[in-house]
Amino acid sequence: MDIINDQLVLIGGYSGTGKSASLRNIRNQDRWMYLNTEAGKRLPFQNTFKTFRVSDPYEIHEGFDHATANQDKWDGIIIDSATFMMDMFESIYIMDNPNGLKAWGKFADFFKVLMQDKVVKWGKPTIVMAHVRDDYDEAKFEMKTSVPIKGSLKNNGIEAYFSTVVAAKKMTLLQLEKYGSKLLNITDEDQELGYKHVFQTRPTKETVGERIRSPMGMFSREQTYMDNDAQLLLDHLNTYYHGV
Repeated sequence: MDIINDQLVLIGGYSGTGKSASLRNIRNQDRWMYLNTEAGKRLPFQNTFKTFRVSDPYEIHEGFDHATANQDKWDGIIIDSATFMMDMFESIYIMDNPNGLKAWGKFADFFKVLMQDKVVKWGKPTIVMAHVRDDYDEAKFEMKTSVPIKGSLKNNGIEAYFSTVVAAKKMTLLQLEKYGSKLLNITDEDQELGYKHVFQTRPTKETVGERIRSPMGMFSREQTYMDNDAQLLLDHLNTYYHGV
């Protein structure tokens, strides 16, 4: 029987769109492993996550192995971010490597082992942050927005390894006014600022070039935008898959 992790989420977005802030409401933070690949950058809010500064990408594999072997101590794992994780792999294991072809093969293998073995065996909530970049597709005459990745992984993109991919965005209230659900709450502060940090959960005609994805029926049209709240997102996934 196949084993899957239905609490696996990729949160992509540009800098300053609220990716890291979306972790603020995670429950039981002291039971979450926060794997920081971004040179020790601090989260923008007080927290009790068990933070580990990653200096070698294979420490990510070790973190999942440890959590899997000690499931009673851990509720979830966060990688912040996949972009810096893969940049780190390139810097340490590919640059100046005399056997570049073999090194790039290990680059792809590292990510595939993480997603297809480590994450699957862990089987609990896993949140992966990633930066995105715009590139012009000359063949289709349109902009494509995706997580930048090199080597053979570029063909399908790392988004292909996730069933749920949301985009962190900063939207004006005018842009959000035709959407509304229990997942989207406009606060007094949002009203004062005139904008809100959100997750986009479904593609729109303006965002067909983005790799936002989710299982059919997980999000309705009214739920195209939701609060940038990772815990709210995980709860929604849990309801979708398990009805609770």
